[in-house]
Amino acid sequence: MDTARIEEVVGDFVALKKRGTSLIGNCPFHNEKTPSFHVSVTKGIYKCFGCGKGGDSVHFVMDHEKYSYPEALKFLANKYNIEVEETVQSPQNIELQNARESLYIVSEYASAFFANELWTGDEGRAIGLSYFKERGFREDIVKKFQLGYSPDVWDALIQGAVAAGHKEDYLEKTGLAIRNDKGKLYDRFRGRVMFPIHNFTGRVIGFGGRTLKTDKNVPKYVNSPESEIYHKSNVLYGLYQAKKAIRETDNCYLVEGYADVLSVHQAGVENVVASSGTSLTTEQIRMIGRFTENVTILYDGDAAGIKASLRGLDMILEEGLNVKVVSFPDGHDPDSYMHRVGAGEFRKYIENNRKDFILYKANTLLAEAGTDPIKRAGIIRDIVESISKIPDDIKASIFIRECSGLLQVEERILLSELNKMRAARFKKASSSNTVSQQKQQQLQDGPPDNLFESQDSSAIPEETKQEADDDSLQEQEIVRLLLAFGHELVNWDKIDNMYIGSFIMQNLSDVTFDNKLCKKIIDTYREEIEDGHLPVANQFIKSNNREIADLAITLSTSPYMLSENWYNKHKIYVRDETVNLKATILGGIFHLKKRKVDRMLFNLLNEIKAEIDPVNQEILMQRYSFIKGVEREISKFLGSVILK
Repeated sequence: MDTARIEEVVGDFVALKKRGTSLIGNCPFHNEKTPSFHVSVTKGIYKCFGCGKGGDSVHFVMDHEKYSYPEALKFLANKYNIEVEETVQSPQNIELQNARESLYIVSEYASAFFANELWTGDEGRAIGLSYFKERGFREDIVKKFQLGYSPDVWDALIQGAVAAGHKEDYLEKTGLAIRNDKGKLYDRFRGRVMFPIHNFTGRVIGFGGRTLKTDKNVPKYVNSPESEIYHKSNVLYGLYQAKKAIRETDNCYLVEGYADVLSVHQAGVENVVASSGTSLTTEQIRMIGRFTENVTILYDGDAAGIKASLRGLDMILEEGLNVKVVSFPDGHDPDSYMHRVGAGEFRKYIENNRKDFILYKANTLLAEAGTDPIKRAGIIRDIVESISKIPDDIKASIFIRECSGLLQVEERILLSELNKMRAARFKKASSSNTVSQQKQQQLQDGPPDNLFESQDSSAIPEETKQEADDDSLQEQEIVRLLLAFGHELVNWDKIDNMYIGSFIMQNLSDVTFDNKLCKKIIDTYREEIEDGHLPVANQFIKSNNREIADLAITLSTSPYMLSENWYNKHKIYVRDETVNLKATILGGIFHLKKRKVDRMLFNLLNEIKAEIDPVNQEILMQRYSFIKGVEREISKFLGSVILK
């Protein structure tokens, strides 16, 4: 746990940028365009203030990869080359323990089997390895991407896997084997060069197989079917090998096929991925968005292919990414062009020929339309439609201005069309969310200004009554103070040699916590102090109770930080809460006590209204007057002014 640094573990999956004392990035657990995912290096935790996910390095791996606790520990041990001793290590026994893990294991076995056939098998060397060398791929690239060869035999993989102790059932579930109508099992991939597909962490989850036969009845590519571990729409081929380079260059090259990835990678451009033989999906775009906001599409030179691809790229703009395009001359694709001109010239070409997607689209479609006014009008609307998908208003306005000159249409006309499209889209989205928006507005409007104006407690809105009975915010603040400062020594007047944690617990000995999670933490804290131990924040952050851990992480982190510009530019000095820790701690204690007293007054007032007997009503009034006096004393300390 000491070795597995949170910024390194999370950094393998999310592009992190420094902000103040934290690192931030787009959350990998939910869709967002504005980063709300924070990593605290000093505390060793992560927290998303959008979806609420939080935890340490192990919990991150568990949440992201859907691992069990032991599996997450093994993953981290492997990352940091820490040996984990296990009593049971055989694939057969591991398969019995975890069915999902077995799918990974049998896929890894298949990858090793295909690679071994490529390098050591007579058929593999003569056909598979020769093919890769003829295509111009170096041996280091072939090994880096774990390319292989599947023998042209009906059940070569099945025989090898069963002999190694793997079950036919898992071969079938991963799609490596197919069972025919007669119940006979045979290999899906036969006589093909193999491209293993890896997930984020480098584990093999599927395969693409290319035939080397010229028979038109044989499909050129065969891919693994969907399985429990492989979902095509969530996978980008080459991302495992490319993610580090994508972060470093702040750009991702997107190509079409496996060979394109290998060629571009071989040219020294390692920040390249492919959509794994499927049309680009929103999930794939969001995966790229975790690492960079910049995508460069490397198109095939075929005009029909370019036009077809243009139609599907608006969704990249919708996700807020910046899109550039490079097309290759004479019908070349990235693979063929790299092998034609060489690595150095290839790199120069893609650097010098990148164009903004919108302008590229405009030029391409206008050239096709020629002087036909009807076609040009349709193309103009198509281009404005693409611009309308861009969420950033400044970017959109810049493209409108540039397209105005290119399309020879007044800027105001394009803006008018843009606004119509956005309004229509907004109206469509709003109509489906009317009910939820009304509920949200009711919550935003909040309760009436005066809780006590109504003479009938049943007339008080439900939200207001809940508000009056809920002290969660103040109780959570006490827990936050304990986690943040409980281990520090008090250095105040007439108080010495006492920890802040003990001081808070002493001053709240007569207060009952209503929030269940806060109560658990407070009770644990009190028990630990009574046993002579002073709890620390990590004790709760790493709690086996995930709810307690989540609350501790939430209270130990903040999405906000104070900008230095407050003082540097405006000479406004904002005091940190640690400057006057006494006021911070006492403020937390008395705000909670005031909240409890306010609740007592609220309940007493309702009792007085409901009481018919004058004697009982007088007793209640005296109690109300006494507690009101307590409230005034607390408010005097807090510097509040009570009007009633």
